[in-house]
Amino acid sequence: MPREADSVKNLPDPVVTSGPAIVYLVGARPNLVKMAPIFHELGLRLPTARHVLVHTGQHYDREMSEIFFEELGLPEPDYLLGVGSGSHGVQTGRALERIEGVLIAEQPNLVLVAGDVNSTLAGAIAAAKLLIPFAHVESGLRSFDRTMPEEINRVLVDQISDWCFTHSPEAAENLLREGVAADRIHFVGNTMIDTLVRLLPRVEASDVHARLGLTPGRYVLTTLHRPRVTDGPLLRPVAAALRKLSMQLPVVFPVHPRTRARLAGVELAPSPDLHLIDPVGYLEFLALEASAAAVVTDSGGVQEETTYLGVPCFTLRENTERPVTIRQGTNVLLGLDPRRIVDVPSLLARAATPPQAPDGWDGGAAARLADVVVGALVGDSGAAENDEDVLLVSSAAR
Repeated sequence: MPREADSVKNLPDPVVTSGPAIVYLVGARPNLVKMAPIFHELGLRLPTARHVLVHTGQHYDREMSEIFFEELGLPEPDYLLGVGSGSHGVQTGRALERIEGVLIAEQPNLVLVAGDVNSTLAGAIAAAKLLIPFAHVESGLRSFDRTMPEEINRVLVDQISDWCFTHSPEAAENLLREGVAADRIHFVGNTMIDTLVRLLPRVEASDVHARLGLTPGRYVLTTLHRPRVTDGPLLRPVAAALRKLSMQLPVVFPVHPRTRARLAGVELAPSPDLHLIDPVGYLEFLALEASAAAVVTDSGGVQEETTYLGVPCFTLRENTERPVTIRQGTNVLLGLDPRRIVDVPSLLARAATPPQAPDGWDGGAAARLADVVVGALVGDSGAAENDEDVLLVSSAAR
């Protein structure tokens, strides 16, 4: 069972171990997808280390999160911090307080954070102030839109990271321009694609299309979750545009419970080909994504997955922190204009065959990241002969 810490008064007691420790911090489901291959790879490379999985519970619903752990082959978290929802200040502060307690208890040699959620920022600050070396996975992404909370998190985390692990060329350029030292930047590739590659055989065996009555290649998958779309006046015209689109191509939309509650207030005429379904597990989502004619989304991760899969993606945003997907020709920014959703079939007719996936999006990113980490922790031999060897990392380089 995970050690829960639902308040500052319920922080864990110190853990007594003879070996080194690596803390893997996750706060939302996309973090799990990015972190799973790293957790598995470092577990193989450093079998004597203590590998500590910490889930802040920033985005946590038991049913959806548990299926992600099961499908990704991750063990139950060592710590479940119960941060929950709240304003950015409340959520970040609560996460910082509880993560700090875990790090004091574990005294890890390394902390790994991923992505750009509030838990990522909280983990970075906690590690930096305790002088614990830490690395940022998916570093250097920039939308250049400071109205996005995620953008603030990315910039701040990168500034204080000991290692910035990047997955696209422009990421290093962004970091260098912001004054991050070149020796802190390491191109490793995209660990989210590692997970996708590993799961493809199971994805291909999925029966989700038959169960939903969908014809592969003849539907549009939709995923929308950002507050800019779901929590304001845009939701009504977006829903109406999806209904119009469904008259040309069936639309399947896995709807988060929070978004479904908001859709309940939208007067939307029924359409037999607009399928509003409950959220699905990661395997089923990938199966729907891989066989879609197109995807309409506001998700960063979906932009990456569709690029690897060669599925046309239409992003309902004014900008993207993943311009590599635009250059590849697999992703088109629609802006925040719901009317353009109806144009998807005509845009599809003009879509070109996408090129090969970007460099480093090949299933080997976690191995390249592990090369850097193991080299720093135990030297060039690539394996520790004893636990005392894993003591070479120092925050003095920060």
